[in-house]
Formats: sequence, C-alpha cells, structure tokens
Amino acid sequence: MGKLVDMFSQARRTQNSGGMGFLGKSKAETKPRAAALVVELPTIEAGTIESTLKAGADGLLFRWDGKNSDALAPLNDAAEAVKKDNESATYGLQLAGGWEALERTHFEEFKEAGIHYILLPLNAPARFLSMKVKDLELVVTVPMRDGELYPNFIRNLTAFDQIAAVQLDFKFDESLSDLSIEDILHYRAVREAVRFPAMLDIPEDLSDEGAHTLAALGVQAVVLQAGANADKTEEQIKHIRELLEQIFQEEKDKTHMMQS
Repeated sequence: MGKLVDMFSQARRTQNSGGMGFLGKSKAETKPRAAALVVELPTIEAGTIESTLKAGADGLLFRWDGKNSDALAPLNDAAEAVKKDNESATYGLQLAGGWEALERTHFEEFKEAGIHYILLPLNAPARFLSMKVKDLELVVTVPMRDGELYPNFIRNLTAFDQIAAVQLDFKFDESLSDLSIEDILHYRAVREAVRFPAMLDIPEDLSDEGAHTLAALGVQAVVLQAGANADKTEEQIKHIRELLEQIFQEEKDKTHMMQS
C-alpha cells in the first residue's frame, strides 16, 4: 500500500496516544474523520509545513510549473525537519506544465525530494502512466463536463492500474450547501465512474451544510488551498477537521441504528 492510499485509510481510524516505554514521545489521540485533509501550499518552507501539519493537515500538496528546477530543492530538508513530529504526513506534487522536458529520471528525483504522489491533468502526456517509480503514486485530475456520455468516457481511466487515485476538479458553480439532489446525481455519476479513491477541492469557507453535501459524494480526501494569512489558514484547517470528525461520527451512529 502506497503512502497516499494509506493516508486515506488512516483518516478513518483512531490514532491512539502514547509512546514507547518511558522515553517514548506521547502524542494526542487523533479522532477518525470522514475524509483525510490535504492542504495546498504556495511555497515550500519548513516553518509553514510544520505549522500546517500541527494544525491538523494529513498531507500537503505543492504546485510546480516545470520551469524552475530548483523550486523543489527545499522539500526534502523541510520534510525531514518535521518528520519527528508527523511521520505519516503525505506530500504531493501537482504538475502544471513543462511536459516536454520531463523524463523518468525526473520522476525519480521527485521521489528522492520527498514526494509521495504526482498529480497529473488529463492533458498530460500519456507516457507518464507507464513511468513506474517505486513508492511514487499517480493521481489524475478529473474535471466535470456536460453530456450524458461523459461518465462512460471517463470510466476508461479504470483501465490504467498505475493510477492510485483521482482528483475531482468539479468547480461547483454554486455553494456546496445549495446543491440539489439532481445536481449531486450528476457529480455522483462521474465520481462512481472512476471508482478510484477520490480527492476533492473544497472552498475555504466550508459550512456544516456544505460538509454534509460533500459526504454525499463519497470522497476519501478533501483539498484546501492555503491563503496568504497563515493564522487564518490554520483556523480553517481546525474547523474543517472538526466537521470531518463530526460527519464520521454521524455516519457511525446511523450505521449502528440501522443494524440494531
């Protein structure tokens, strides 16, 4: 099981507190959540990475346009600096360009820099799907498009077993809390078609109502884009994590009621 897929499963499990022996470092108990929480950071800085993880993020996502090869250099050192506090943190890299220059050696360098998964858009070269690098997973972005046949078209992604997950790039036209049952059925048709574990971008002002709508889509992770204000971002992380914990508990209670 890769680091990314492991993050999905760990989110729904209670992480017990405690350490190893008298010298073990104790950690606070982590409650299970309906989905893992990934935060997209604009820069790679040890201080920002540490504060974001401490606020409650399960993983971090960085963006690279393929132009500055030195931009990823600080990641490995930054990841090592906070590893003692969060060994399970998962790091992803969204590739936004520079396709023609990327080869297998670059993917190996991504892994060596501390990246666990690569996020690819649909217009990325298909050859990337065959660049298997051990412990480096591939995630493909799935946009929402009109048309009754679109779910059938996007279902073809399931033919590629190199894909570990998908990112649902739905770009909701209206607030999550305002979506109707009919609206959610269109999104759910695409989500069911791809079958892979799914990540979904969420708004920074996610409400309780929006979080419950989110639960209807059946995703394994949510992605929050960090803002310019670090303190505000940390507050958003804590708020969203609490919502995810609440939804998990409600789902658990509902299951118990149905079984009793």
